[in-house]
Amino acid sequence: MKERLRQLSRLELLDPLFGGWRRLPHGLRSAVPAVVVIALAIAYPYYVSSLPTDVPVILAFPDVGASVTIVVFVIMAVGLNIVVGYAGLLDLGYVAFYAIGAYTAGWLASGQFEQVRFHFGSVGISSDQSGIHISVWLVLLCAALLTAVGGILIGLPTLRLRGDYLAIVTLGFGEIIPQFVRNADSIKGFDLTHGTFGISPIDSPGFGERLNRSLGLPVNYQSSFDRERLFFWTALGLLLLAVFVSFRLRDSRLGRAWIAIREDETAAGAMGIPLMRTKTWAYAIGAFFGGMAGAYIASFNSGAFPSQFQFNISVFLLCMVILGGMGSLWGVVIGGTILAWLNVEGLANIGSWVNAHTPLNVEVAKYQFGIYGIIIVLMMLFRPVGLIPERRRKRELEEGTPHGALDDPLYDHRTANEREETR
Repeated sequence: MKERLRQLSRLELLDPLFGGWRRLPHGLRSAVPAVVVIALAIAYPYYVSSLPTDVPVILAFPDVGASVTIVVFVIMAVGLNIVVGYAGLLDLGYVAFYAIGAYTAGWLASGQFEQVRFHFGSVGISSDQSGIHISVWLVLLCAALLTAVGGILIGLPTLRLRGDYLAIVTLGFGEIIPQFVRNADSIKGFDLTHGTFGISPIDSPGFGERLNRSLGLPVNYQSSFDRERLFFWTALGLLLLAVFVSFRLRDSRLGRAWIAIREDETAAGAMGIPLMRTKTWAYAIGAFFGGMAGAYIASFNSGAFPSQFQFNISVFLLCMVILGGMGSLWGVVIGGTILAWLNVEGLANIGSWVNAHTPLNVEVAKYQFGIYGIIIVLMMLFRPVGLIPERRRKRELEEGTPHGALDDPLYDHRTANEREETR
């Protein structure tokens, strides 16, 4: 009895805290975990070196340089989620947008075109250096816009296609672009892509001498002592931009049209949704983020090479979307982070741990796509909605449409508890 009274007294002490938490608006409460995760991500370069390096199975957490690549892949997964998750258009050629963005950076921020000498906003580059050298911040925007145009051109022939036919056509475009950049080193004597050697070096972002003197911003990332940290924080900023835009688009009129097309294209067209234009917007905006990510990773790697743009990248990005949950933005971020980490160094670490603790002697990284395939098969069997499913999609698959909600948009339908809390 005394123990029971003691427990009740503790609950009474905590009641003001939990009561105040429950009285907060639902939107504010849901934003708190996101703010905590963002803060931890921003501070990651400062505490990663103090994290344990003997964690069972995974051994060590990724260093800052590997984290840049992970974040860039997550940005591309967020872009693909717009096409596949929101609009329901199966795209097996997303690597084409990645390649277009990377080579745009190579054309506009390197010495590839030795015949000209054009500088605009470039930092850390001698003014007498040949080639086109535009500020990398402008190059990111140009690459994203050019890739969006490429997304429209690639999407136009597929607008009337569905299912397997759509997958085959996008697969074809995904193969055409890498083959083009591999063989476009002599177009009537003009070297456009430098063939299998790729374009290197590509300029690095920076803020120049003036902003360095006034605000202390780095002149050039490549020559900075904190190079990897600067690239990581910038990549994180681009990811937050992609997530913010995706959130806003999801709740917009265009986003609702995408979801209607995903659920039933025929019904959406009968309701007056312009199918062709809506699908084109999905391809363009999804390609926008793919091109931006491609240009940024090319600047980070200081080069764009054809070997980086294989078909397996498209499948890999699609696996990220499926693992996280199609249409679920946070799910795609989490699923993309997990798979990107496995691809960058996770499988190698797991292989080292397995070989050290078992009599097996196997190179796990050699079987990476078989492992990804097993993960996806298991997800389809045991959790088809993904790790963090979209709430509307989960209700449809697991619970069905709630009674009395037939006149309400399913996407906006909230559970009774959520409605009660917002009151």
